Amino acid sequence: MEADLRCNVVQCRKILNTESRACVTTCSHIFCVDCANNAFSSALVCPACETSLTENDDIVFTDLNPSEDYKSSVLSGLRPDLVVEICSRALSFWTYQTTQEACFQEMLYKNLEEKYTQLEKQVQGVMRDAQSEITSLQKDMELEKRKTHDLAEQLQEKSRQFSKLQVCCD
Repeated sequence: MEADLRCNVVQCRKILNTESRACVTTCSHIFCVDCANNAFSSALVCPACETSLTENDDIVFTDLNPSEDYKSSVLSGLRPDLVVEICSRALSFWTYQTTQEACFQEMLYKNLEEKYTQLEKQVQGVMRDAQSEITSLQKDMELEKRKTHDLAEQLQEKSRQFSKLQVCCD
């Protein structure tokens, strides 16, 4: 399974493997073309780590889907030790990017887990409050039933007394 490179601008995070071009910096960050154009139009500072990028090759636009001809010729003529060094740096870049992505995903997971825990506590609090309210209402209802029952008994007693009085008066 191949991991995707993502734009290192946190607000963007666009997947870059499907793009034809991206911007790579010497401080091991990569950006989509739009974010690179926005960031580097005003200052030569990495938007991810704020490293000053003043050398000519500190910011390079690269083709992420190079042609077969380019792949055949790009390292041609270079000494093997230089090719190995370039490959080593490329692998280090890729390792850094995938490690950062894993850390970013872990941070997102922890944030979501904290939000879930907080929401779960809120829900439990609401449920406790609702249960307390239900218990209180049940007690009030029982009290009202007793009052109603007592009033009904009083009414019956008064009705009997009234009937006796009526019989006496007749």
